[in-house]
Amino acid sequence: MNKTIAAQALTAEDFAPFGDVIEAAGDAVVINQGQTIRFDDLAELQLTGKGGKAALSIFRTKPLPLPLLLRQMECHHLGSQTFVPLSAKPWLVIVAPRGKFDQNQMRAFLASGKQGVNFHPGTWHHFSLALGEICEFLVIDRKSEESDCEQVELSPPIEVTGLP
Repeated sequence: MNKTIAAQALTAEDFAPFGDVIEAAGDAVVINQGQTIRFDDLAELQLTGKGGKAALSIFRTKPLPLPLLLRQMECHHLGSQTFVPLSAKPWLVIVAPRGKFDQNQMRAFLASGKQGVNFHPGTWHHFSLALGEICEFLVIDRKSEESDCEQVELSPPIEVTGLP
């Protein structure tokens, strides 16, 4: 029998140990002659360590079949990784604390199509998880000649419950 984790709503407070929630909320500044509201400094990006540079990409992600079984987790020790949905559809964020991977510490968050996340360096996470249909994400992460992706296999797979 597979272990399960239940998805919960994504909030800045619950997600803080893993990174930043990115959304148009909180303090803002009015700019451009009153035509624009600017939400500043929404995530702590860390991209330039050990010769890395910022990379801006778009990921197009297919949903996994249901029931959703997680088979792998990954982390990037040298840089943060930011995912901002472009498709305005709910999506799933799976994380575990930095350090030695512990599947018992995994958390599942259901993000609205208006919420992005920034994973702190070393935060274990699953790759971007579209729900129901293909979704696109704006991704900001560290690019370098050396690989910075550690992966672990989940055996047995872990099932995510509480999905819409």
